Amino acid sequence: MNWEGVTPRPALKYFHGLPLIKYFAENFEEVEKFQAHPDDLLISTYPKAGTTWMSEIVDLILNDGDIEKSKRDAIFIRVPFLEFAVPGVLKGIEQLAALPPPRVIKTHLPVEFLPQSFWDKNCKMIYVARNAKDVAVSYYHFYQMAKVHPDPGTWKQFLKKYMDGDVSFGSWYNHVKGWWEKKKDYRILYLFYEDMKENPKREIQKVMKFMEKDLGEEVLERIVRRTSFQVMKENDMANYGTIPTSVMDHSISPFMRKGISGDWKNYFTVAQNEEFDADYAKKMGQTSLQFRNEL
Repeated sequence: MNWEGVTPRPALKYFHGLPLIKYFAENFEEVEKFQAHPDDLLISTYPKAGTTWMSEIVDLILNDGDIEKSKRDAIFIRVPFLEFAVPGVLKGIEQLAALPPPRVIKTHLPVEFLPQSFWDKNCKMIYVARNAKDVAVSYYHFYQMAKVHPDPGTWKQFLKKYMDGDVSFGSWYNHVKGWWEKKKDYRILYLFYEDMKENPKREIQKVMKFMEKDLGEEVLERIVRRTSFQVMKENDMANYGTIPTSVMDHSISPFMRKGISGDWKNYFTVAQNEEFDADYAKKMGQTSLQFRNEL
């Protein structure tokens, strides 16, 4: 990959009201035209909600738990990022065009921006939601290390932007609610990061069942071990360590940073927590969402 054409810290660019990484927005009209195949499996999350974790799980399930096959390439090649586009690098839609179905595809798009073909073809989709406060903290660190984003400023400044939806991919609130409502009518397995941390074996079993793969206890245990945070953190095929430091500077913050629940308590002040809770209650309201209490 040639990342030399990437200008660090470009301002976000809006596409029909959705804030995106500049290069993603400039290519989005092409993304809208993407043609899904009925056998494609889509993994969707808001950023920093377990996308890579779920991608590694799904890739292993698809390949019957064969660890050698999971070493064939980096996770962002095995599971292409649909809306990805930066100068000098193969776009997500170009990667996908070269792959035969069934393809596993990653996206961070809100439901209303997903290409229509996914809905028309009734593709299976897996959505992972994560505690809004933990996402804010993780996203702040990711903004710092991934230089395709604008400078995040201070934690206080970034938190305000996050609460306002003025970060890449927009509002967390709208994202999780939009996908939750959509699951009523489409084949969407809606999971929670916190459940995956609490009992990964149980949640991976749900994914296997959704994918109609019965691989047995031995393979299940192997996938659980292979997709643990510590193993993935040391796995260059999963930890984004192959990306140049000019684009992702892991010395600022590693791509796989902590992988825990509740880290927000180390960052939010009492006042920030109170303000966030009030904002959360206002934006989520009397929703039908049957989320875990932690969300």
